[in-house]
Amino acid sequence: MPFTTFALIMTMSAATAFKLLDQDLLLTPQRAIYWQQEKALIAADVHLGKVGHFRKAGIAVPRDMEQDDLAVLSDLIHEYRPEKLLFLGDLFHSDMNADWEWLRLWRQQFPKLRIILIRGNHDIVHDDHYHQLNIELHSSLLMAPFLMLHHPQSETELNELKGYVLCGHIHPGVNLKGKGRQSLTLPCFAFGKRQGILPSFGRFTGRVAIRSIATDRIFAVLKDKVMAIA
Repeated sequence: MPFTTFALIMTMSAATAFKLLDQDLLLTPQRAIYWQQEKALIAADVHLGKVGHFRKAGIAVPRDMEQDDLAVLSDLIHEYRPEKLLFLGDLFHSDMNADWEWLRLWRQQFPKLRIILIRGNHDIVHDDHYHQLNIELHSSLLMAPFLMLHHPQSETELNELKGYVLCGHIHPGVNLKGKGRQSLTLPCFAFGKRQGILPSFGRFTGRVAIRSIATDRIFAVLKDKVMAIA
């Protein structure tokens, strides 16, 4: 699909509208996408449970960090009223711990919402626990024109796949440089010709600066807005 199918549209809301393959996406400063045609909210790399693992290891981390991430999800659900919520991998970080209870309680607030998890490398909790929360599990999911995955794909792999890939995993960031030696890495949405990578939704995650190529569209995520920079 030629790159000319992309178009950027600015809206008056905090989210930035982005037309991709004739689909209307809203890129939110909360690091999620709302896909209007499918009434679907999409997020990657929430990493619930990571705080619990660090605290168990004796590393001081604020207890309320993950509750805050769930509260942000709740706000997005109340704002956009999605019919589906898709997690592109790494919803819960590694083994079961006490933080699972926060996810269980949060799920009870939205019993009619269809929740789909594309398994990531950290999603190792047994399937039964997800099924008890009425969360669907997939390794990949084609929702034309998009193919939902966790890991970004190489150019060779993209040539063999059907659908434009939406994924996460690498926690992308863009490095901005100011005068002198000032430098700042911000989370970003990165869209190429065949693949779009979402920033990590969870606050307790790092980010890696990615190199933009000529055909990329890069959107930096600021505190209260999403800004196109390439």
